[in-house]
Amino acid sequence: MKITTILALTFSSLLSACSSIPSHLIVAPDIISTPRLNYGDKQVQLEVIDMRTANHIVQILQEDEAAILMSAQIRLEDTIKQTLTNQWKKQGLQVSSLATNTIKIAIEKTLISVNQQTIKYQSQTEIILKVIVNNGHQTLTSTFKNRGDSKGPLHADIAVLERNFNQRLANLLTQILANEKINTFIK
Repeated sequence: MKITTILALTFSSLLSACSSIPSHLIVAPDIISTPRLNYGDKQVQLEVIDMRTANHIVQILQEDEAAILMSAQIRLEDTIKQTLTNQWKKQGLQVSSLATNTIKIAIEKTLISVNQQTIKYQSQTEIILKVIVNNGHQTLTSTFKNRGDSKGPLHADIAVLERNFNQRLANLLTQILANEKINTFIK
């Protein structure tokens, strides 16, 4: 009798652990290779600002239920700034608070919206970053976007949504790092 009780308790605790949703998303874009641009030891000030009206990245919507919202574990601005700083250093661009050249990255949208139904889900991911480069004489503004949809049976897997978001963000940051206009605009 004791064994069945222990097994039932173990099974129910495992089942409840599987259904729990994490409170934060781990945003860690992995840029596999730095694009081949060379800045020749130029310097730039880098500022990343969050222009979003809400700081969550994931919203899970289900009929007759309160929305489940998840934000990044580390501030998104800090993650983007650190990732770009590391990659630009590899390209010979030094990030310094004393530089004349400035790059401002405005996070306009980063959202994974999941429509959860009883036996299926559909998600839409959208990331929009605006890059404003000022070289002391002129200003260059470029907008970088990445959008995608997915759907599947049962419930959305947060780990899969997280992985896809990180891949999309890494792709977008790689586009910024590889942008010839930004490279030639910095003096």
